[in-house]
Amino acid sequence: MSTLTRAGLAESIYAAVGLSRNESADLLEAVLDRMKRALADGDSIKISGFGTFSVRQKGRRIGRNPKTGREVPILPRRVLIFRASQILREAVDAGNAAGQASRS
Repeated sequence: MSTLTRAGLAESIYAAVGLSRNESADLLEAVLDRMKRALADGDSIKISGFGTFSVRQKGRRIGRNPKTGREVPILPRRVLIFRASQILREAVDAGNAAGQASRS
């Protein structure tokens, strides 16, 4: 199992689209930067067939230090949420089923 990286994505763009390697890397950076700015502004990003990225506000709450058991306040914060599309879920599940079949 390997990890998909920015370099790997840029290489895939290069191979599929035919831009130069530098142009492919610049295109990828522009897309990621646009996504980052949209999420920072509180907007959602929906990529059809892939999923939805959104930001949710979590309120102040009381947590517990697992080591000491002492209650501690958890400050309000914004968190990134990703919800996979049904198509992506099915593709991942199909890949999992294929992986299990080859191990049998």
